Parts: sequence; C-alpha cells; structure tokens
Amino acid sequence: MSAAEPLSAVLVAVPVVILACRAGGALFQRLGQPAVVGEMCVGIMLGPTLLGRLWPAAEHWLLPPSVLPFTDVLGQLGLLVFMFLIGLELDLGVLRGHRGTAMAIGQASIALPLLLGAGLGLAMYGSQAPEHVARLPFVLFIAVSMSITAFPVLARILADRGLYGTRVGTLAMACAAIGDVTAWCLLALVVSLAAGTSTMDAVNTVALTAGFAAVLVFGLRPLLARWARDERRGAGLRHETVVIAVLFSAVCLAGLATDRIGVHTIFGAFLLGTVMPRGTPAVERAAGQLRSVAVPLLLPLFFVQTGLRTDLGGLHDATEWLWAAAILLLAVAGKWGGATLAARTVGQDTRSAAAIGVLMNCRGLTELIVLNIGYDMHVIGAEVFTMLVLMALLTTALTGPVLTRLHPTTPAPTPTQPSEPRDGALT
Repeated sequence: MSAAEPLSAVLVAVPVVILACRAGGALFQRLGQPAVVGEMCVGIMLGPTLLGRLWPAAEHWLLPPSVLPFTDVLGQLGLLVFMFLIGLELDLGVLRGHRGTAMAIGQASIALPLLLGAGLGLAMYGSQAPEHVARLPFVLFIAVSMSITAFPVLARILADRGLYGTRVGTLAMACAAIGDVTAWCLLALVVSLAAGTSTMDAVNTVALTAGFAAVLVFGLRPLLARWARDERRGAGLRHETVVIAVLFSAVCLAGLATDRIGVHTIFGAFLLGTVMPRGTPAVERAAGQLRSVAVPLLLPLFFVQTGLRTDLGGLHDATEWLWAAAILLLAVAGKWGGATLAARTVGQDTRSAAAIGVLMNCRGLTELIVLNIGYDMHVIGAEVFTMLVLMALLTTALTGPVLTRLHPTTPAPTPTQPSEPRDGALT
C-alpha cells in the first residue's frame, strides 16, 4: 500500500467523524443533555452496533483497518491534552469552607461503589473475565470503573443550569475533585497490577509513579510558580506560540514518562496539569489554544475508537443482559446512593443531598477513558467493555433530567461561572 492510500482514507474519515460528533453533540444539547452524550452515541453508532450491522460496507469504507492506527494516535493525542486540561481545571481551592463536608461525601461516593463493584467483580470473574487475567486486577478494575465521576461534565451541567458557584454546585465540585483524585490513584494501582509480572513489579511501578509525582510537585511546581510570578510582572516568557509549543511538548513528555514507568500515558498529562500555576495569563491563553484544537477536532476520534469496541449486538443471551443490568443498578446505587446518604449525614437537606448524589453519578468521557485503559490492557473483554460503556452512557444521560427536577433553575451567567471557552470545551 502506498503512503497516499492511508492518507486519503484518513482525510475522509477524520472530517466525517468530527462533523458527525459535533452534530450529535449539538442535537443532544438541544434535548437538554451534555454534548458528550451525543458524541458518545455517535461513536457507538459508527461502530458495529449500528453502522457495522446495517451497512458493513460503509463502515469498512469509512474506517478501514489501514486508517485505525492513524485515527487512534490522533485520538490519543487529543486524550492527552484533555487529561492535562482536567488536571488544570481540578482546583482544590473549592474545598475552602467545605473541606470536612466534601471529604466525607467525596470518600463515601468512592467507598460504597468500590465495595459494590468489588462484590460484582468477584461474581463476574468466573464467567466474564478474560482467561489470562488474575482475579485481583479484574475485581479492582470493576470496582474502580463503578467509582468514577466525570469532573468536567459535572462542571458543564452546573454551568448550563445556573448552579455553578451556588452552595450545591460548589460542594458537588469539591466532592468530585476529592473523588476523582482518589479514583485516579486507585486506577494507577490497578494498571500497575495488570502490567506487572509479579507483586514486586507492581510495587516498583507504584513507587516510580509516586516518585514522578513528587518530582512534579516539589521540583517542577516551584519553578513554574516562580515563572508565573515573573510573567505577571511582565518579565516572563510571553510569546504565545512559544508557550503553546513548550506546554504541548511538556504534556507529551509527561505522558511518555508515565508510559515508561508502566502506567498509562494519561497519568503523566493529568499530573502535569495539576501542578501548573492557575490564573497565569500565558498558561490560560496557551491552554485555551490547545483546548480549541484538541477537544473538538481530536477527541471525536477517541469516541469512534470506543464505538468500534462497543457492540450491543454482541451481548447475545439473557445472562449477559442481566449482568449489564446489575452493573447499571449497582453503579447508580453506589454513587448516587452513597453520596446522597453521606450528604444527609453531614447535614444537607434532602433535595440538596439528592442533587449532589445524582451529580456524583455522572460519568461521561472520564469513564470511557478508564474503560479503554482496561480494554487495552486486556483486563476486561469486549462484552464487559460494552456493558460498562452502556452504564456510562445511561448514568450520564440520567444526570441532567433528574437535576432539573430537583433544581429547576433558569441558567444565568454569574461572576463565579466559568467563561464559555473553559466550561464549554471540556465535554
């Protein structure tokens, strides 16, 4: 095959996927849903669930095997930038005045899903786990996948409904921040266990990851803070194109570092985002430029990659659909129920506690990232992957309508609401 042939195929696939995902996102936004729900649906429809079943020739023409390595790499680059932006947006300053309450709710919204997920994983292991996977990584992965909250989607929903900056909104963001940090740490442990050939390998991977995080926090962060102070005084690096190039290069290198350590590339990008100085004009402008390219143009390719792995028709018998129903039921009971009960315990009124619970139950794109990691590492098979994707889609779609019934507010911009480029770009 000549070099021009895959290039031509990529030049067809990329715009079709981008435009289809944008159209799906816009349609679902008009229906009152986050754009990510529409983008997830489009990705699934372009795969074997719909297009591959109704018109296999069209799916093969649009996404032939020769194209997939290229679209996969482009989607992974978009994913790296997205995870960097999640780290950058993860402002633990929202904990001020809510630290104890947020800690209790955030940890409860992780603990109960972990327990329910671990029990479900033990029950599923004999019939649903790939043959070569040990019991511990499979069970832990199912537990972690039930515990995720989509921090950026949550922010978008709150902003759309005029709840960003309110007491409920701020508390929900603080709880999600705590929960996400805990969940990503647990996922790093699962990845190291799945990748390691022995217990000592897993311990070494965890230790190296902790060491890398320490270098970023205690080594790089002070240097970045000093540069940020210089930049605010007008003495720092101010040429926008240089800052963008340096920032994108740093994201790639951080991802490479964690990949070489033995955990996924996204952990490096996420950790880098958490140590970046916030409120620095040069960083904000550069991040905005990266966001404006990576999120609308590259992330749709990740949705299609997920869609090609999702085949609802592949759940052949009633037993598999019962497992899918059990996953959905326990996922909702764990996140929504756990967060609601914890919120009531620490003194929130019933309506506010239920709103926080349903927000914690939102999973979105963050869940898809986790599921693709498990699939790539062969911790879960195609059937369990499809069940968990279906759970992610339904729990995300459930969030908006239930929240509207609990808090029927009219969206209105407020001084504390994030600007449109910030909250609108993180789907």
